[in-house]
Amino acid sequence: MKNLLLVGIAGLILASCKTVSKQYTVRPKSHTLTQGTANFVQKKGKVEMDLSVFKLTPGLHAVHIHEFGNCSATDASSAGGHWNPSKDDHGKWDTDHFHMGDIGNLEADKNGQALLIFSTDKWCLGCDDPSKNIIGKAIVIHAGVDDFHTQPTGNAGGRVGCVEIK
Repeated sequence: MKNLLLVGIAGLILASCKTVSKQYTVRPKSHTLTQGTANFVQKKGKVEMDLSVFKLTPGLHAVHIHEFGNCSATDASSAGGHWNPSKDDHGKWDTDHFHMGDIGNLEADKNGQALLIFSTDKWCLGCDDPSKNIIGKAIVIHAGVDDFHTQPTGNAGGRVGCVEIK
């Protein structure tokens, strides 16, 4: 009986240490040339997203998770609205008022290049918790800055890039 218990505990520990990696392409939207990659790594209960984007206009651009992993529309409207399983107000990540789709802003340099590294234990890749699972969602890069206040989207403007998280 003790051996069976130890084997079960060891299996749980190994399962929690499993690393999941996924890489996706940023697709241009709204007649822009936006491109890049989104890499996700799930390890030790956290998901890290490395978002590398090129051919943006210089300056700040909002980044959100949207509810549908569908980037087929020219303007990325097929991705739906912000992913908000908790039905909370839009805001700034990890403050009193934010929802799971609120990532923040990335800054494109004078050459239109931007990198955002984001890590959280509030997401998962393919887990059974629909309030954390980002598979089947989309990352949307917006033309403008997220002001973190305007409801429901942060006044971030049009959608210039989209990533289907599969």
